[in-house]
Amino acid sequence: MKIAFDAKRAAQNRTGLGNYSRFVIEGLSHYYPENEYLLYTPNERKARLFGDLTQQKNCTICYPDKIIWKKLSALWRISGIKSQLRNDRPAIFHGLSNELPLGIERLKETKSIVTIHDLIFFHYPEFYAPIDRKIYAYKFGRACKVADSIIAVSECTKRDIIQYYGIPDEKIKVIYQGCDESFLHTANDKVKEEARKSYNLPSKYLLYVGSIESRKNLLLIVKALEKAKCDLPLIAIGKHTPYADEVWQYAIKHELSERIFMLHNVPFRYFPAIYQMASLFIYPSFFEGFGIPILEALNSRVPVIGATGSCLEEAGGPDSIYVHPEDADGMANAIDRIISDQKLQQNMIEKGVEYARRFEQKQLTREMIGLYHSLL
Repeated sequence: MKIAFDAKRAAQNRTGLGNYSRFVIEGLSHYYPENEYLLYTPNERKARLFGDLTQQKNCTICYPDKIIWKKLSALWRISGIKSQLRNDRPAIFHGLSNELPLGIERLKETKSIVTIHDLIFFHYPEFYAPIDRKIYAYKFGRACKVADSIIAVSECTKRDIIQYYGIPDEKIKVIYQGCDESFLHTANDKVKEEARKSYNLPSKYLLYVGSIESRKNLLLIVKALEKAKCDLPLIAIGKHTPYADEVWQYAIKHELSERIFMLHNVPFRYFPAIYQMASLFIYPSFFEGFGIPILEALNSRVPVIGATGSCLEEAGGPDSIYVHPEDADGMANAIDRIISDQKLQQNMIEKGVEYARRFEQKQLTREMIGLYHSLL
């Protein structure tokens, strides 16, 4: 079977949609090597993140094939790609990041699938520019309507697709995301020591990993530390943003700055080690499509506190603890409860690792290939 992907995110995005795209393609290439995989991406110069996929005999990287489309690469991805698809004749075209090319439904030999990650812009429009909301609403909605099948990365996202776009339940299949397999293995002592020395990590700490933006709600953790009995410092890993400055100013004003450490541009090779050395992982986001950092923490054998209100219970399972994203007192109580109770910590760790097994790459890839075959 010949399977094509909109692989722009796999080629260019280091996190989020990029990780998801690489996870899907790598799993299929490894577990189902008999297929041919076509990875379409608009800009050869920016295609730096395919990694080992470029060495796989069953993977072909496809760039715009005409000079005009090389110059108009964004338009190629939106529409011009169809001429290449018509020539290549894949059985499946999978849009991995919320969208499909215009007119894909007219390629009768090719079935189309789109993965929808989240519809956060409907729930929290204040986090998006008005023009971005309109573009996302149109692109995501059109893709849902013309696709032969839709993948939602959580039950929460599936409910939103039905609610906001009126798509029939039977057209949508939930196939969860997984995390990088490096989190499934214990980091060696040398890497742990390198990470600890490089970032001056304390012996015990609370951990947050993710974008440092208002939707992710890092400030709630800082407010909770002000109220909690727990005196552990907080390590927050993410890109520096204006919101990070807002959090830092709050910490200074409330005499918490000595307990808050924000780390930027941390190499991915240190992430498993930093997770595994943490005492507790906290992810208080207002809304997510799934919540990969929670899964990374579970696989790292770290207890997790998440937020209610979206899909984080799906990622963290029944034995993680969840707090309303505006409840600083509740967050403080949850932190104190876990840090002060070794037995609870161990139970959360053991149950969390067991729960996380359902998101292993082999199982999720089997579900993906099953969906592809069901359309043929």
